[in-house]
Order: sequence, then C-alpha cells, then structure tokens
Amino acid sequence: MDKTVDARGLLCPEPVLLVKREIDKMTGGTVRVLVDNSAARENVTRMAENSGWTVSAAADGIELILTLSR
Repeated sequence: MDKTVDARGLLCPEPVLLVKREIDKMTGGTVRVLVDNSAARENVTRMAENSGWTVSAAADGIELILTLSR
C-alpha cells in the first residue's frame, strides 16, 4: 500500500513522528514524504534508514520529496 505524508511547515520532531507512525503500520510498500526544510529531510531519512527502509530524495522547488520504500 502506498501512502503520502505531508509534513510541510512542520518542525522536528513532528515530521519524524508522523512518518514513524505510518511506517510502523506497514510491512512494505512506498511512502512519499513531503517536507520543506533540510532538518526534516535529514531526520526523516535517518529514522527511515535505521528502520530498514530505502530512501531517495528529489527537490521540487522549495519542497523536498522523500520516497521511502521497503
């Protein structure tokens, strides 16, 4: 199942907590995470990779799109 988490405008640790809540429900699939600051990108990436997810990032203007997959 694919999910999207919109964490734009949120400061850490809120983006990490939102993404963690979603990936804890999943055994696999893809999660798109929308963030708008580098701290959120780094922290979400670190947490996801430590949880066994693969992360790729792409910029879309001022937004960053993280794609987590397992």
